[in-house]
Amino acid sequence: MSHTVGVRQTQKLRTRQALLDAALALLEHQGLSSLGLREVTRAAGVTPTAFYRHFDDTAALGVALVEEALGSLHGMIGAVLAETGDSEERLGRGVELILRHVGEQPAHFRFIAREQHGGVGPVREAIAAQLRRFAEETAAALAGEPQSRGWSDEDLLMLGGFYVDHMVITASALLDAGPEGERRVAETARRRLRLVNLGRLHWLDAPSDPDGPSDPAA
Repeated sequence: MSHTVGVRQTQKLRTRQALLDAALALLEHQGLSSLGLREVTRAAGVTPTAFYRHFDDTAALGVALVEEALGSLHGMIGAVLAETGDSEERLGRGVELILRHVGEQPAHFRFIAREQHGGVGPVREAIAAQLRRFAEETAAALAGEPQSRGWSDEDLLMLGGFYVDHMVITASALLDAGPEGERRVAETARRRLRLVNLGRLHWLDAPSDPDGPSDPAA
């Protein structure tokens, strides 16, 4: 009995993955909002009924693709952030991680780039939630660094969000650059991060209220 259950579970997982893979291939040429359920099931070689055993609709399938694209990155980026050593070196390793991940999963990242501001609400929200989680994880790691002494939680989250935004911009630039332009994009990304890192060292030197009076005697 247990063997039969195991075979069925394996087949179920294969069918689910076939639907995800078929959808991702179709989404190379269109947005999720125009993707039809029958189009996906035909490409996956399953019946429409089988689709509903795994997803409520194409929006739910899109959310699953978001998790597939970004979910595994949390552990990888967390490992980079947890490493000891120079902050700039770790940021450089983060760039290398994005370079490798985009190279391995270009279709996933094209999907994310297109749907981040696309017309399917649940997918937009899923992408935003993943990016927000990255920002929070980055801020938590930054909080433990000596350079962050005196920083507010709000400012740490702002900096974490900036690094995440930079990650997204870099991923999009890599997709546009192609293999021949990868190193140029990576080097630009490192230089920008170095600039931010230098500014970070002097953040607390700036006035707390940039909109306030510029004259100290005022």
